[in-house]
Amino acid sequence: MINHFMHPGLQRLSRNTVTSIHPQATLSLPAKAVFRLPEKVLQFGTGVFIRGLIDYYIDKANNQGIFNGRVVMVKSTAAGDIGVFRQQDCLYTLLMKSVDEGVETDKKVICAGISRVLDAMQDWQQVLDCAADPGIQIILSNTTEAGITFLEDDRVDAGPPLSFPGKLLAVLIRRFQACQGSLEGGFVIVPTELIPDNGQKLKSIVLQLAKIHHPDEAFMDWLQTANDFCNSLVDRIVPGKPAAAVQERMEKALGYRDDAMIMSESFGLWAIETHSPQSRNRLSFSQADPGIHIVENIEKFRELKLRLLNASHNLSCALGYLAGFDTVKEAMAHPGFDAFMRRLILDEIASAILSSSITIADTFNFGTKVLDRYRNPYIGFEWLSICVQDTSKIKIRAVPVIRQVHAKTRTVPDGISLGFAAYIRFMRSEQDKDGTFRGHFKGRDYIISDDSAHALHAHWKNASDLSLVQNILADRELWETDLSTLQGFAESVTFYLDNLDRKDVLQVIKMASAERNLPPPIGVHS
Repeated sequence: MINHFMHPGLQRLSRNTVTSIHPQATLSLPAKAVFRLPEKVLQFGTGVFIRGLIDYYIDKANNQGIFNGRVVMVKSTAAGDIGVFRQQDCLYTLLMKSVDEGVETDKKVICAGISRVLDAMQDWQQVLDCAADPGIQIILSNTTEAGITFLEDDRVDAGPPLSFPGKLLAVLIRRFQACQGSLEGGFVIVPTELIPDNGQKLKSIVLQLAKIHHPDEAFMDWLQTANDFCNSLVDRIVPGKPAAAVQERMEKALGYRDDAMIMSESFGLWAIETHSPQSRNRLSFSQADPGIHIVENIEKFRELKLRLLNASHNLSCALGYLAGFDTVKEAMAHPGFDAFMRRLILDEIASAILSSSITIADTFNFGTKVLDRYRNPYIGFEWLSICVQDTSKIKIRAVPVIRQVHAKTRTVPDGISLGFAAYIRFMRSEQDKDGTFRGHFKGRDYIISDDSAHALHAHWKNASDLSLVQNILADRELWETDLSTLQGFAESVTFYLDNLDRKDVLQVIKMASAERNLPPPIGVHS
């Protein structure tokens, strides 16, 4: 815990004390008028991510005089404690530290976008009262991927229902009753859980529950016509609460105590899909930051994130660890590894995903930001954490890239081949008596946390060299396709797999990342 007794004069952050906080160049304070704004948003989720991105955007808009509405935040599960939010009037400090295009960014914001917090277990009637409030027109959620789940026996008349979709259905029924079925009374519903087509999946589950528990024809029609369930995509690294020493130092510098303080990178992306002019109008906070995009199709943003960010993560995590680096920032501080990542992202993956909707400028702009985020010296993501369940992540994120680039060039580039070779080498294991799979590489011992560890273990026992690689690439249970049919891919992966054992890994990385001239596209500046 943080020892606040070292600074006995520190006052706790709250609405009463925020006015006495001394202004600083890097600290943004909320405008006084923000505290008088009406409630416009009902939000399910209190976690660090939704506060570090979504609520920050709403607060930013309010301070610009754009959205002019605050958030009622709901703790929707039994986990977690909301006491600190109530003690601090839902105020919290967001620390944003990054390096963007070589320039250090250090911003601190006291966020005041949240008006109050409710506990669904204790305050369910107040949540339903919010549903009946015509001023609240937007519902947001971040209940983790497991939150959007269908529970057939979830009672909609419970106080509250068990699942988030069940709670949402109860809120919609109350709204329908309050607005007497008016089309203008519907909500804009924007889930931010990290699952594809999250809005449509949530709508489908709510409809299923409604047919079982509230099969009123008029309500069913209103549910589908008056409410806009929007798919959305979000992206920001929000590690959460600072380390104790960092927080203590920060509180001393700022002059107040904040037990809800969180930290994040400065990059942010929130893409929301809607065809409704009314929804666009209600989501007016989108004007406050260039990271918010209200569009008719978010697939472009999903593809950029899934391939340039996520796929590059999973094509480099094993390699970064085998090269002797524990964290991403350590690896990116090495010029050779940085050059490898630049080629992998801006050349190999970027060329694979170019399409009628994704231009060279799109891939360059997004890819350059990805590289800046990897280089961020303030966030220390561990390679081993990224390696968890790497097989399934490679299947979803990287295999489509491999097939796309091969279809365009009839080959698979060196960086991707090396990344795949490093994955195979990382997955070479011995099995303990308790079933744990352990890897060993040049003095590094590690536990393999991957549901497919047993399959790779068997492949390593039954073959070697080119046959080993071909067998792994041809395993449809792993990849849902036969990657061994891609011309030259198995041979290239085998070449790098052999060199990883025989040579220094950084030398192998240099072999795969020979400098190429990658000039920025016309109109784009690096």
